[in-house]
Amino acid sequence: MHYFLTGHTGFKGAWLTLMLTELGHEVSGFSLDPIEGCLYEEAELGPLFSHDLRGDIRDLDQLKAALHTCKPDVLVHLAAQPLVRESYRHPRLTMETNVIGTMNVLDAASQCQQLQAQIIVTTDKVYRNVHQQQGYRESDALGGHDPYSASKAMADILTQSWMTSFAGAPTAIARAGNVIGGGDTGAERLVPDVMRALAAKQAPELRNPASIRPWQHVLDCLSGYLALVPHLLSKADAEDRFIGAWNFGPDPQSVASVSDVTAQLIKAWGSTQQWKAAVGNEDDTFAESEILVLDSDLAHQELGWDNRLDLAETVRWTADWYKAVAEDTSALEVSQAQVREFLVRQ
Repeated sequence: MHYFLTGHTGFKGAWLTLMLTELGHEVSGFSLDPIEGCLYEEAELGPLFSHDLRGDIRDLDQLKAALHTCKPDVLVHLAAQPLVRESYRHPRLTMETNVIGTMNVLDAASQCQQLQAQIIVTTDKVYRNVHQQQGYRESDALGGHDPYSASKAMADILTQSWMTSFAGAPTAIARAGNVIGGGDTGAERLVPDVMRALAAKQAPELRNPASIRPWQHVLDCLSGYLALVPHLLSKADAEDRFIGAWNFGPDPQSVASVSDVTAQLIKAWGSTQQWKAAVGNEDDTFAESEILVLDSDLAHQELGWDNRLDLAETVRWTADWYKAVAEDTSALEVSQAQVREFLVRQ
């Protein structure tokens, strides 16, 4: 199969490329320039792509040209402005990228006649967060207090509306939460912040140590996305080609506080540092959800999908990646080894 990824230079995009090529698939990508030091650059992934294209999903003509050139079988839309706090600083850019960009992807894909399946990736933050302890289900109400969450909820609703209004390849929405793993260089993300601090022999600083998150290794999340593909391909002749939204979250025991996960990362790194609370700054008014977990029973029951790594393994694999690369092991070698080990697990 030939996969076309938007956002292929990002964190998830890079790991998905590694997984797909390991499985023997052809991959093309369309994305902005990579962030300096990201996994795409560190592992030198460019040669793995049939087409390694640069462009902005806000530009419909660029997207149409890219899909016409690549002629993929499966599209996975990952490109986004993915940061809550950044969405407060740049709300218009966030809305244009996440909402208009998604509409452009759907529009361009609808004109790609050979496309057999498409997955639109949103987030767990599409749900109206009422601070419930139980996981959110796909049937729960959507919402979004911050600009990022609102933009992704809009993209989610837009996709549902588009697929009931226009022709297109069989389509699913994938919703997932916090994913971690080696090679993340995103600003204001826990793991890269902690890893940078530990590498510099400094104490990690935490903004919201008590916040509870559904921690999941990026490969578990991506395996969920790929579990949708056979289901989509089976709908080629179906009248209704939208197969709904699907949660891909970690097992309940992998839900933990920011402080707990940080303590595990410090231990896995082999450091004696202790985390500390971050000193207040001008961004303190930027609200972030304190608790948000997913119920993934639908994916378990209908797709046979399960997480293969528990929280302890997720943290260890993440720390091991950063330690190996810090010790001058090739980022590509480390990443491919983890993908191979993951794929042989049942």
